[in-house]
Amino acid sequence: MDYHRGANLEVRIARIFTTCGPRMWIDDGRVVSNFVAQALRKEPLTVYGDGKQTRSFQYVSYLVEGLMRLMESDHIGPFNLGNPGEFTMLELAKVVQDSIDHDSEFNNTIMMMVC
Repeated sequence: MDYHRGANLEVRIARIFTTCGPRMWIDDGRVVSNFVAQALRKEPLTVYGDGKQTRSFQYVSYLVEGLMRLMESDHIGPFNLGNPGEFTMLELAKVVQDSIDHDSEFNNTIMMMVC
């Protein structure tokens, strides 16, 4: 926005939410790939905390389309690119479990922050 205000340049600002799709790295550390990797290895799915924290997910092709539309628009300022629907981490774990390994379990881990 500083470039827009200070130099009067046309800008587009995309706020990209959780994106998934083909060619995700199995060890990229994101929740979808973590759950899939654990299910494929027949390990318990690690759900941090109570599992009620939420995320919205979008497929990568929808993100690309959204970015293209944003770039072609006249919109100035931040624009959210994501899905309005949210899933809890327990709901996501259940989807992965049902899709890959019905017999896998959840491993609830409370993640503590150390200052």
